Amino acid sequence: MSSSKSGYIAIVGRPNVGKSTLLNHLLEQKISITSRKPQTTRNNVLGIKTVGRVQMLFVDTPGIHKGQDKAINKYMNKTASSALKDVDVVVFVVDKVQWTEEDVWVQQQVANVSCPVIIAINKVDQINDKADLLPHLQRLSEALPNAELVPISALKNQNLDKLEALVTAFLPEGEHFFSEDQITDKSSRFLASEIVREKITRQLGDEVPYQTAVEIEEFVEEGRLITISAAILVERSGQKKMLIGDKGERIKQIGQQARLDMEKLFDSKIMLNLWVKVKRGWSDDERALRSLGFDE
Repeated sequence: MSSSKSGYIAIVGRPNVGKSTLLNHLLEQKISITSRKPQTTRNNVLGIKTVGRVQMLFVDTPGIHKGQDKAINKYMNKTASSALKDVDVVVFVVDKVQWTEEDVWVQQQVANVSCPVIIAINKVDQINDKADLLPHLQRLSEALPNAELVPISALKNQNLDKLEALVTAFLPEGEHFFSEDQITDKSSRFLASEIVREKITRQLGDEVPYQTAVEIEEFVEEGRLITISAAILVERSGQKKMLIGDKGERIKQIGQQARLDMEKLFDSKIMLNLWVKVKRGWSDDERALRSLGFDE
């Protein structure tokens, strides 16, 4: 009988290249929130996939981005960079044939790791002229000569089997860390707060989502019913008004969409109560960030 394999795989890249979508499709289950807006992911999220004797522990990281001196941005960069230490494989996700300053910045960090690196060129289904891909592949192989290159489409599930086979080949032999039916190490409270945050991010314009956080104040399971109460923190009263919407319509919509996702995830009936609180400057206050669980 072949021995088992197990190891950690960091999924890294600049914001908005499709890291969370990739994790969800690899797991065939949604545990990492997604939106078209960059910097949706704030914490490292562990996704566990066990196939026979192989256990892959994928770490979805916040997008590594330059600039922005707020405490929350520094926290997100530190969180993403810390995932590069002590992993067995790095999957560096890039977006089609785009190559920006931020990609270069991530590449410089990835160049320092001692483990195998796979570059996943995502969204290749959106490249109209495939001839554009060749010079890009050339540039990537020059930037990271020892990396394996895999063109994929996370959203369309294209070539993910090849990516998974490569990851498996690189994993060390060893016992599994988690039971085979576990898909994440995150608590139900964390997952519930992330679902609410995703709906806010998808509903609102560019500015407000980055100045919101979700605090779960109650999570009570009684048989097949879970009662969840969550406070949405914003920085200014104008944002509170925007979040609530005309006659409370927007927050009602956010609540309905979040509840449906939670019912699917937790396989239970959900009673969800949401309200909005103004907490000025929370995103640049390290103590406030710690109280919201940002130092986990």
